[in-house]
Amino acid sequence: METDFLPFQRLDAYRVAKELAVVVHRSAVRDAELRDQATRAAMSTFLRLSEGLPLDAAGMRRKYFAEAAGSLCETVAAMDLAEAIGAVSPEDAAMAHSLGHRLKRMLRALK
Repeated sequence: METDFLPFQRLDAYRVAKELAVVVHRSAVRDAELRDQATRAAMSTFLRLSEGLPLDAAGMRRKYFAEAAGSLCETVAAMDLAEAIGAVSPEDAAMAHSLGHRLKRMLRALK
């Protein structure tokens, strides 16, 4: 139930990062190394963002958002490479790419 959410869980950035992690996980990249990299990077994006969102200290928020942005780039790159080698469907790669672009803009605005 949404009323049980913490305030940061209602934010669009949180929801988009979560959706990205789900898309990457469900895409089942057919290359084991890329699947591991993409999945870990997507999870790191989500978790780093989640660590920074509830903080009041601007410096710590920037730190976590910068780390989330780095992991986000890794996620998108891993999905891009997976598509290039035929290890993931173009539709899954496009969805990850689209969510990645949305989230990148949000991360910049949060700093």
